[in-house]
Amino acid sequence: MPAMAQQTTGMTFMKMHGLGNDFVVVDARAHPVDVTAALARGIAHRHFGVGFDQLALIEQGKGDAHLVFLNADGSTSAACGNATRCIARHLMDETGKTELHLTTDRGDLYARDAGNGLTSVNMGAPQLLWHEIPLAEEMDTLELPIEGGPTATGMGNPHCTFFVADAEAIPLAEFGARYELHPLYPQRTNVQVAQVIGPDHIRMRVWERGVGITLASGSSSCATAVAAARRGLTGRKVQIDLDGGTLWIDWRDDGVWMTGPTMHVFSATLTPEFLASLG
Repeated sequence: MPAMAQQTTGMTFMKMHGLGNDFVVVDARAHPVDVTAALARGIAHRHFGVGFDQLALIEQGKGDAHLVFLNADGSTSAACGNATRCIARHLMDETGKTELHLTTDRGDLYARDAGNGLTSVNMGAPQLLWHEIPLAEEMDTLELPIEGGPTATGMGNPHCTFFVADAEAIPLAEFGARYELHPLYPQRTNVQVAQVIGPDHIRMRVWERGVGITLASGSSSCATAVAAARRGLTGRKVQIDLDGGTLWIDWRDDGVWMTGPTMHVFSATLTPEFLASLG
């Protein structure tokens, strides 16, 4: 449905979160929705709009659904792990299925009911080569030539993981903003500070590109788990404690599986007046 038509009819959405990583989700399967960067930014505003870390569209796809993601600044992202889990749980509740095939710009993703209210999503194989992430020039992605020697990983979006002695001690607002724009990352990057607690346990905080500090991030958790395993700091199956709660990551031969809780907070409709105010 064209944007002007939405302005005369309103736009129904769901507010969801995964560990406080929050989303506005629009079901566009029956009626296509034109979400511009300006519209996304307006909805994302936490005082003048609804507020979200990412906006997700559910569209018709070759599998159970196709998902499209936009950040709070209106930029696009090929992947969003927690939003994918939230939508997967919604679709499972809607259809009664316990396994789903979802498509994204990242590729095919598979989700399943993990029991006890938890939902698992296979985020696919990590991207470990410099041009896949992408970085600006050829280099070893295990330890970048940046102070602190972070690891670069792609999960459909770029990540830069710093392993630190104390994740709580890092001034994340300043730290994340600085490295999101590092010239080695031409598409900007998500930034993680990770403290290894044990061979299967990590404390991690995250700065998301185009968003800022978030309480959790699924793709960041996957990237951090992969980076820790590659560096020999942990095994391939880890618990990651974020500001908003805990995710469980398992890097298997078929991809990186992420498991955790989800929440559908409410459903509502954006008014025509509000939509018209965004132009």
